[in-house]
Order: sequence, then C-alpha cells, then structure tokens
Amino acid sequence: MVETLGVAVVGFGWMGRVHTQAYARVLHHFPELTVRPELVAVAEEVPGRAEQAAAQYGFASTSRDWREIAADPRVRAVSVTAPNFLHREIGVAMAEAGKHLWIEKPVGLTADDARAVADAVAKAGVQGTVGFNYRNAPAVEAARELIASGEIGRVTHVRIRLFSDYAAHPDGALTWRYERERGGSGVLGDLASHGADLARFLLGDITSLTADTAIFLPERARPSGATAGHTLATGGDLGPVENEDYVNCLLRFASGARGVLEACRVSVGEQNNYGFEVHGTRGAVFWDFRRMNELAVSRGTTYQDQPVSTVYVGPGAGEFGAFQPGAANAMGYDDLKVIEAYRFLRSVSEGVPYGATLADAVHSAAVLDAMTRSAESGAWADVRAS
Repeated sequence: MVETLGVAVVGFGWMGRVHTQAYARVLHHFPELTVRPELVAVAEEVPGRAEQAAAQYGFASTSRDWREIAADPRVRAVSVTAPNFLHREIGVAMAEAGKHLWIEKPVGLTADDARAVADAVAKAGVQGTVGFNYRNAPAVEAARELIASGEIGRVTHVRIRLFSDYAAHPDGALTWRYERERGGSGVLGDLASHGADLARFLLGDITSLTADTAIFLPERARPSGATAGHTLATGGDLGPVENEDYVNCLLRFASGARGVLEACRVSVGEQNNYGFEVHGTRGAVFWDFRRMNELAVSRGTTYQDQPVSTVYVGPGAGEFGAFQPGAANAMGYDDLKVIEAYRFLRSVSEGVPYGATLADAVHSAAVLDAMTRSAESGAWADVRAS
C-alpha cells in the first residue's frame, strides 16, 4: 500500500526546481517506494515566483512566508532550497514542527548552524537528508566499494578538484552569494563542501588541514531587482565581494592518507570540472563528473607502468539500474537528485536514514570551519566535528 506524503519546497530558484522535478519523477524510477510525494505547498519571497511554480508543477498552494509552511498540517516533509543564511532558522523550525527535512548543503554558514539543525532533527525524531548529490553517482559509489575492498591497496593520497566558471564573468551580479553575512564562506560552502563530503565518503574522517584562500574579483555590480542563479548586472553601484573565490587545502586523514582539495568559482574555461584521483599502494581510481558514468581504474601487481582501464558502470553500481538497463547508457545530474529524493522518502517511510544525513553535513561544515581558521592563521587546523 502506497501512502501519500504531503511535501513542500521552500525557496524556488534553480535548486527548488530540481527538488520539485525529483519528487515528480521518483516513483517512475523507484515504484517500490511506499510513499507517494504530493506537492502541497511552495514558499518563495520573490513576487510571482511561487505562483509560477504552482502553475508549472501543480503545487496546491503558494506563500511568500516559509513560516506558513511550518504551520501547515498538510505538509509532512519539506525541501529547504533557500539561501544559505536561512538554512539554520528554517531547518530548525521545520524539524520542531515535526516535518521531515531534505535540506541543501552547506546547512547554514558554520558548523554550529549545521549542528543546530542536526540537533533539532534528532530531538524531533524526524528524518533529515542533505544535498550532497555527487556521492549519489553510481560510479562514485563503485569507487568507494573498490577502495574499501583493498583492490588498489592501502590508500596513500587523494586529489579532489571542483572548478567552475559560474562566477568568472566580471559583470556577475553582487548577490547574497558574495556576502559574508548571507552567503557565508563563498566557494568553501558552495563547492568545497561537496569536496569535503566526497573525501570523507571515500576515505573516512579528515583530522587536520592547512588552507589558503583568495578573492580574485574583489568588486561586483549590485543588481537592480530580484535575481535567480548567476545573473549578470551592468551599470549598478559596485560593492565588495566579501567571501572567497578560491581555496586550496592540504588534508590529513585518520587513516594516515594525505589529500589535496582545490575549489574555484572563477575558473575561466572550466565548466563543472569536478572529480577525484585516489592513489593506493597497488593501484588508483579516477572519476570526472563530466564523464559521470565512467571510472578510470588501475589495479594489479605490476606497479610500475601498470595500465589504466576505463570502466563503464552499469546496473550493478549504486542505483544505476533504476535509470538505465546497461552499462554506458548515460545518466545525468538531475538523476542524482532523483536518487536523493528516493533515499529521503525511503528514510521517511522506514524510519531509518539512507544517504547523506545531517551528521554528514556537520562533518563537512567542520572541515570548512577548519579551512577558514587555517587561512586566517596560516597554520594547520584540527577538524572539530563533535
């Protein structure tokens, strides 16, 4: 028997659309789910945007105030896709109202924000899922299994990169993303949070690090109206960019492995160049998000001059089989969010967490806090997740 679950989306920019589309598709790919999401409400403060969402996707009601969602008895689960500075307030309020929570990373501006939401979720006894979508790629899950199996030996070092050009245009509008108070730590929260999660997902806890950050475009024009995504603005008054365009970081893991994490939002010529290279004593595994369904793998006993093979993941890897019948049939970004929706709804249905949780968000945020401390002091910093 399938139970209807009233869901709401708070914040309807691009990510709000992605969550909504995932709810609409999830039963197509995972018909075994025992809950069916029903789009009950959408909240968005920009005039007209919630109404447009309702007309396009079929939400039953709209609001300019997310507090109405918290008070709505029809809503049992909420996607929080609002700007970062609102995550703590909204996340805590939704949990305290008894709503299950699917919230985008980095879950606030600091590790304390993430802990506050995690504590509220635990106290309320609701489920909490976090939007670390790249760990949902079947190839990433296959890489994790390969590493854990020992096929590449003991892991010695990893390199994780997240390069993008979304903020590279000098006419990019000075939105909340570039403000310390509302956007938090810039590229750290936006991209490096994914890198920190991938590092821990693949190799375990990070214990300490040293980081360097930079702002390469120090001023941007203020937008004249509401913005969505990465809007351009010309002719407006210039204001300062307050948070980081770039970070590089050396990592030490509890296992003894070493790592490099580098992220940049102003990398001209780089479009979503995200990936990792994990090296072990007997081999290596490589993944590139732009070739999301492939792994490059080196394994064996040759060591020197050992070849690298391309492996196309198939139905045996992660949730690949819910989307495609055979290897080398491509999956895309939105499919990762459908997997995330499935794991969130399964958590709600079974009362057991699946996928990335608020605990994972706390660990990632603790890494980001350590990066900030290290960049300010010029010294190594311990990662304080607890």
